[in-house]
Amino acid sequence: MIQIQQELTERAVEMLNLPEDTPCYLLDLGCGSGLSGEFLTDQDHVWVGMDISSSMLDVAQEREVEGDLLLSDMGQGMCFRPGTFDGVISISAIQWLCNADKKSHNPPKRLYKFFSTLYACMARGARAVLQLYPENSDQLELITTQAMKAGFSGGVVVDFPNSTRAKKFFLVLFAGGTMTKLPKALGTDDRVHQAHFTDIRERGKGKTRKSVKKSRDWIMEKKERRRRQGKDVRPDSRYTGRKRSNKF
Repeated sequence: MIQIQQELTERAVEMLNLPEDTPCYLLDLGCGSGLSGEFLTDQDHVWVGMDISSSMLDVAQEREVEGDLLLSDMGQGMCFRPGTFDGVISISAIQWLCNADKKSHNPPKRLYKFFSTLYACMARGARAVLQLYPENSDQLELITTQAMKAGFSGGVVVDFPNSTRAKKFFLVLFAGGTMTKLPKALGTDDRVHQAHFTDIRERGKGKTRKSVKKSRDWIMEKKERRRRQGKDVRPDSRYTGRKRSNKF
């Protein structure tokens, strides 16, 4: 479970398309025990975690995560100042807003309250990448409809759509700014599998060490990441990453 959480977080952050080598201020919705936050910290980002479960936040505090933690119900809206966050992620959380756990809960109204206040607290042009497990197409439509009403553009990206076990849904939202293409889905033979409403990386198992900066592996990983983000990248060659001798 820990490995899956880390992989989903890494994929979500990748689709945020954040500036490279620049610390950002991020919001982790449904942060739980802080597993996603640890990845954000490793990437030198500053983050705030929000969760409805006090017991899960207690675990996060015991683990001494570096992010600020907030006990709150997403369905009651965000309580942050306008334009606070450079990006937002959520792993396996927002589908719970479709449930009516109390008589007073109205899923469409709670979803709209969530998305409208989320839009307000994001910097213009920022992205939110929300990984979710919808029960069915009607639930996914309910979620995306309320996001549209709140002002978001974007769409659903489905990684590995033909795999029962590896299939993952990501709601990628843009908070104003210039509309850009959605990230490419994985596991589709370079074809984008997505649904607009206005676009897992297979990681080496057991990989725990980062490539040395400026090494060939580091350069290749950086180029591949930029390709997945839809950016123009020079083709690889035998000279890629090779140290060049100084000529006088």
